[in-house]
Amino acid sequence: MKKIAVFTSGGDAPGMNACIRAIVRGAAYHGVEVYGIVRGYNGMIKGDIIPLNSQSVSNIIQRGGTILKSARSKEFMTAEGRKKAYDKLQELGIEGLVAIGGNGTFTGAEIFYNEYKIPTVGAPGTIDNDLYGTDYTIGFDTAVNTALDAVDKIRDTADSHDRVFFIEVMGRDSGYIAIQCAIAGGAESVMIPENLTSVDEIAAILQKGFDKKKSSSIVIVAEGDEEGNAQIVAKNIKDKMDENLDIRVTTLGHIQRGGIPTAYDRILASRLGLGALEGLLRGEKNVMAGVVNNQLIYTPFHDTITKKKPVSEDLIRMVEILSS
Repeated sequence: MKKIAVFTSGGDAPGMNACIRAIVRGAAYHGVEVYGIVRGYNGMIKGDIIPLNSQSVSNIIQRGGTILKSARSKEFMTAEGRKKAYDKLQELGIEGLVAIGGNGTFTGAEIFYNEYKIPTVGAPGTIDNDLYGTDYTIGFDTAVNTALDAVDKIRDTADSHDRVFFIEVMGRDSGYIAIQCAIAGGAESVMIPENLTSVDEIAAILQKGFDKKKSSSIVIVAEGDEEGNAQIVAKNIKDKMDENLDIRVTTLGHIQRGGIPTAYDRILASRLGLGALEGLLRGEKNVMAGVVNNQLIYTPFHDTITKKKPVSEDLIRMVEILSS
């Protein structure tokens, strides 16, 4: 394999640039020509593909976002769109791909291989940390620390005004950010999609705190919790408890996706980027590079896409014990 391309797709995550850098410099080390596809599958369809070299990725390891941009592509979901993408890759003689992204990215790559036999190796880039086949995904650690910084600041004002704050963090299908923020931020409770906690249970936890003369409380809510988002949960709690209870809601939103990646994310992204590249050069295909128990492994896209990665019961239990 003499020519490969790298792209980022789906939601951006801090550390993606470190991953791109590792892929490009690893390719240079192995004597492989490397291209960057701008705006993911959309760029592949449109032929927005640029040559990259070691100089191209200088001074990006510390930057958030992705220099290759990202986009979601409805056109790539069609057979016609994938044919256009294949034709553009053929024009440049690109023989393999490294995809940095999540489930949607890998689903597209698997379909693409089945139709056109262009091999892809993935690197897990998502702040949600919800991909089976790796202990941590690129961007997760930074997102947790960004959210935790906000939780700490909100704790100050909650304490000053004797308020209850419901803080919503990202995680439509995953409670990883929420559970770690709850533990590290000393929250009174956490609501995540993987573990149903009813409004009645939250009300009981808050009342127990008030009975112990707690003057303020923090509840972390993952945006995908079954009881609803933080606004809905807060309203239901107010309806069940004292209407004079001073409740505030903060939705952290996309602030969690941005920012300077932590040292951990830079190192993890570099390791996964190089691992994905070298796996591709060795003949791996339709797999995601991941790190499990500090060992680099490759997991088939099918497993990554279909298998669930549960939140540890120990972490859920820790929130209950440490908040009492």
